[in-house]
Amino acid sequence: FCLMSSNTQISNGGAVLSKDEILAAIETGDIKITPFDPSAVSCASIDLTLSNNFRFYKPGLEVLDIKEDTNYETITEKKTLAEGESFLLLPGCACLGITEEVVELSPKLCGLLEGRSRFARLGLFVHITAGFMNPGIKNRQVLEIYNASSHPLALWPGTKICQFIFLKMSGTATYEGKFCDQEL
Repeated sequence: FCLMSSNTQISNGGAVLSKDEILAAIETGDIKITPFDPSAVSCASIDLTLSNNFRFYKPGLEVLDIKEDTNYETITEKKTLAEGESFLLLPGCACLGITEEVVELSPKLCGLLEGRSRFARLGLFVHITAGFMNPGIKNRQVLEIYNASSHPLALWPGTKICQFIFLKMSGTATYEGKFCDQEL
């Protein structure tokens, strides 16, 4: 859920931040990226890096109930890659990854997590759904990764795999839900 401010005035919300505005927001502390790589900031987003932590789906044919209390950890297994290893994602398969960076947003900013077109053209979906990032978050971004191609894809830690787009809010709010401190 979100904590919302009593200020309900609508003004200047919904705008995508440009490179200059992203850098200014980092300077003022409205955006914190740890670790921060200035070269990852592009004209209207920042590229985020794939870590070496993954979760793969265990084989199974049992029916999963899609309910609020269903836990993805019961059907996945965590894998941490050693340096120099890649994660092989077979065609038609999904896995979970996570960014190296922690993204922290002020209550007046939210964001969108998107794949990068260079990888989409290879059949890689970096997030299947859930691309909206709430205001006030402070966490690493979990990636719902899917291989839509007919080729096995090797996922390499350290790759700038996705981009985070920053949006101005109309008013302020802070996310305090289930995934505030998300990890894999």
